[in-house]
Amino acid sequence: MAEMLDIIAPFFNEAESAIAFVGLLGRLEAAVAERFGMTVRKILVDDGSRDGGAETFAGALSGSWEIVRLSRNFGKEAAVLAGLDHSRGDFVLIMDSDLQHSMDISLKMIGELVGDAEIDVVYAQNDRREGSWRRSQLARLFYTLINSSQRFDIPENAGDFRVMRGAVARALTSVRDKRRFNKGLFAWAGFRQKAVLYSPESRASGTSKWSRFNLIAFSLEGFTSFSVIPLRAISLVGLLAAFAGLAYGVKVLFEVLFYGIAVPGYPSIMVAVVLLGGLNLALLGLIGEYIWVTLSESKDRPVYIVRDVLRGDAEQVAPGK
Repeated sequence: MAEMLDIIAPFFNEAESAIAFVGLLGRLEAAVAERFGMTVRKILVDDGSRDGGAETFAGALSGSWEIVRLSRNFGKEAAVLAGLDHSRGDFVLIMDSDLQHSMDISLKMIGELVGDAEIDVVYAQNDRREGSWRRSQLARLFYTLINSSQRFDIPENAGDFRVMRGAVARALTSVRDKRRFNKGLFAWAGFRQKAVLYSPESRASGTSKWSRFNLIAFSLEGFTSFSVIPLRAISLVGLLAAFAGLAYGVKVLFEVLFYGIAVPGYPSIMVAVVLLGGLNLALLGLIGEYIWVTLSESKDRPVYIVRDVLRGDAEQVAPGK
């Protein structure tokens, strides 16, 4: 029996690019069958779209496919997990539905994985960063900090665009973190991985759903899930502030005893209050973020809820987890 490749593609309000993406899937399916002799099954995950994207995809898809419709927008991280939960192929390819992930790179990654039995995962690594120099430096700083004191490294500029063996996909479904950071989870899971450099294609339509605020929140999600560095950094700043306060106190005492200089009153007190108060509030806020992550995990709610599943034979299945 021919091996099967599952293609997982989460989407959110991508009706405008649906037809073009279905065309790409068709070409990719034909190329995979010709080069690797695999059958292809498409698993699209509708992450609470409001533009009729699921119906557009359903009307255009052919072959073996299903669309998992979530009850609301749970976020891309959860949508990827939903796709993995519904996969059963020998190989699994995760790609975006906005046409930024090309067929050529997909085939190259599949070829790398099929051609080397020692590799479990092949991931695409962006070789160019969109945006300003400042943004690229902040991204580099983020990866440097989050990989500090870890037993594993989260690859820089690597996202969900990757292909893996079915056993790896099934292993990843056992990780049920509620506050998900897939970049970290893929790295934490281990397995033997290889990078393939690529440059994202231009979006077929619309704009990115990732605003600057969303990127900051996503970065904070990564830190609170995989790093204790923020807490240690704030603790270090607190120690430095205490040391500076002690040094200043010694200086004031020295000036009073030996030079008779009057101790500055109100300004000194206000500086100390503002500095220490700001540090305390920052620390409390950071601790609150970690507590919120812990609370979310302890509630043990499902990562996502399925509204229904559309299949190529138009069969409906009951909602589930």
